[in-house]
Amino acid sequence: MLQQFLDSKPLYYTEIDYTRMPRAYESIKEKLTLPKIIHIIGTNGKGTTGRFLATALHRSGANVVHYTSPHILEFNERIWINGANISDETLEILHQELQTLLDPEFIKGLSYFEYTTFLAVLAARESDYLVLEAGLGGEYDATAVFPKVLTLVTPIDKDHEAFLGDTIESIATTKLNAVQNKAILAKQKHQTVYEVAEKLAEEKNVTIKKVADYITDEDKEKIALIAKENDLAEYLVDNLSLSIAALKELGVQYSEQSFVNGKLFGRLSPLAENILIDVGHNALAAESISKSLKNSKYTLVYNSYKDKDYKAILKLLKPIIEELLIIDVKDERIEKREKLESVLNDLEIPYKKFEKIESQKNYLIFGSFSVAEAFLKVYRG
Repeated sequence: MLQQFLDSKPLYYTEIDYTRMPRAYESIKEKLTLPKIIHIIGTNGKGTTGRFLATALHRSGANVVHYTSPHILEFNERIWINGANISDETLEILHQELQTLLDPEFIKGLSYFEYTTFLAVLAARESDYLVLEAGLGGEYDATAVFPKVLTLVTPIDKDHEAFLGDTIESIATTKLNAVQNKAILAKQKHQTVYEVAEKLAEEKNVTIKKVADYITDEDKEKIALIAKENDLAEYLVDNLSLSIAALKELGVQYSEQSFVNGKLFGRLSPLAENILIDVGHNALAAESISKSLKNSKYTLVYNSYKDKDYKAILKLLKPIIEELLIIDVKDERIEKREKLESVLNDLEIPYKKFEKIESQKNYLIFGSFSVAEAFLKVYRG
């Protein structure tokens, strides 16, 4: 069974063998049928950009698979095929096939993410497009080994410094080194990203353009209408713009109807009239959300991983926080409560343990996919 097999693999590693995925791919690439692959890299907005693009491509008449991660409640969320999450039955068939393709060395050694990336590739063999979202990296990511027709680069900021480096230049370099031939840059917060892109484009003889190179005044009018009809936050509009730039690069026509139901769940998604949920987990996400929800106050349901700069995150969110509720999350990577409380005291943010939702308060659920999962299990019973 696939789930039992995946449960035997650790989700996270302190060290990664970057040669393993390329070797595994090399061993079976002749047996794989690849569609046109659009690779999505960056720090924030990969999931929503990918879903907007996949939805529009599907509505244009194409067969499309979108691979995203992590999931919130069910693994099936990671592989979206023509408008629906992959079924358990299809997953099991692909798992059994992959077991016959791979050498036992790779079956045992591949990480959770590496193995599931191969599942997504198998799921897309009869598709026209595979929208392939990177995990935490760029050039060394499991998704980077496959030949791509286009790379989309969402906003880049500091995150996963232990693997990617502790400067914007090093992080941008690692991510952008995944570009094979052509890329489109989303609007970036840091000028350094543009400088790194320009340097790499010259060194690697690849084409790297900006979203602004594609978006006309007519596109801006359409984007504004789509954003209004779908109630998109400002940062989601930027993701939408990047997906439209990709469509234009691919020569695919779009309309206002192309993105209906194209918003990925967990991105400032309303659960109820007084509850918003977002799986963001870094400072860039916090900054975007604080900007989108300015002039409002929320009870923040929150927790954080140890490796996140939660002090910076909470400082950015403070203007919209009425009170913070610490939700229990069963994960060894979660920060010790006393350390989180110390930061909350320093920032003078009132807090207590999360117990229940009160109908008269407005809530924002934020902190990670794990926080969203823990909340939804309580909320949905």
